[in-house]
Amino acid sequence: MTELRISRLETLAEAEFCARMMAASEPWLTLGRGSEALLKALQNPAREAFLAKSEAEIAGVVLINLQGAFNGYIQSVCVAPLWRNRGFGERLMSFAEEFIFRQSPNVFLCVSSFNTGAQKFYRRLGYTEIGVLKDYLVSGCDEILMRKTRGPLVGYQPEAA
Repeated sequence: MTELRISRLETLAEAEFCARMMAASEPWLTLGRGSEALLKALQNPAREAFLAKSEAEIAGVVLINLQGAFNGYIQSVCVAPLWRNRGFGERLMSFAEEFIFRQSPNVFLCVSSFNTGAQKFYRRLGYTEIGVLKDYLVSGCDEILMRKTRGPLVGYQPEAA
């Protein structure tokens, strides 16, 4: 198995590379999200951004939101084209889930209605659909809210730091 190291996204150059990588991929192409908007999201201090590297190259990125009603929300995940179909997406998701489960029993994400490959991927990882946000980001495209859970909020005991 190819080595994959996951650490916090730290530099502007890393963030710019990831923003360009995302902007050139689905669902961001269809949603019209350019690299400038994605760079702002990656640099948002209210989010947790993690970089995956393999063989000293950026292989992917995951952006996590731990605030708000859906505490434990995976806002974005992207694997670079060269590194796709090698299990890196699953490994990034596993990392994000464990990061979130240390403090919340729920992991949430949205997937675009047109992104059927991603829907299948998330279902295979144990996510279930809990709602549909009609025309949420752009007209004619829905966002499907999905959840993976270890139980209800009440009574959940986060892991000790």
